[in-house]
Amino acid sequence: MKVTKAEIVISAVAEAQYPDDNLPEIVLLGRSNVGKSTFVNTLIERRGLARTSSQPGKTQTMNFYRINDQFHFVDMPGYGYAKASKTEREKWGKMIEKYLRNRNNATLIFQLIDSRHEPSEDDILMYEWLVHYGLNPLIIGTKADKISKINQKKSVNRIANILNLRSAQEVILFSSETKLGKEVVWEHIENVLK
Repeated sequence: MKVTKAEIVISAVAEAQYPDDNLPEIVLLGRSNVGKSTFVNTLIERRGLARTSSQPGKTQTMNFYRINDQFHFVDMPGYGYAKASKTEREKWGKMIEKYLRNRNNATLIFQLIDSRHEPSEDDILMYEWLVHYGLNPLIIGTKADKISKINQKKSVNRIANILNLRSAQEVILFSSETKLGKEVVWEHIENVLK
């Protein structure tokens, strides 16, 4: 898909603030600093639409980005950010859960996991929660350029095993540097928008 228009619509913290244009929504979930904003910027080929930060825990709202007036990317607050207070983490958790349980526009869910490491306890809990509610996410292994080709295959298998996926093919390795996985991700998006 060629992106000709991309804009942030709203940074929401409550249901009343969600866009009411009834467009499909592609949801991005992942730990703090896993690269959700970079993922969006890479897909749409815009450097600064989604604000990136080297400081984890920066995204504290649900950021809705309207793409080509066809769909929204919804960048959720990162889970598992240790330096945020327990109260803050619970607030973000409730916000994410409320959205996922009640929002009918959520068409596709990407769960981003840092491919350099084993899925964390938070990654596993999030994946199991999604599956429990029938929300089967696509797993994106981010930062794949930071590991060797040999270790990329090992990483995919490790993620698949830890999450009990049916197949390692359910993990899409992604790199904002080399654009690895970009076309595959777009294929999945285009398929759900048909």
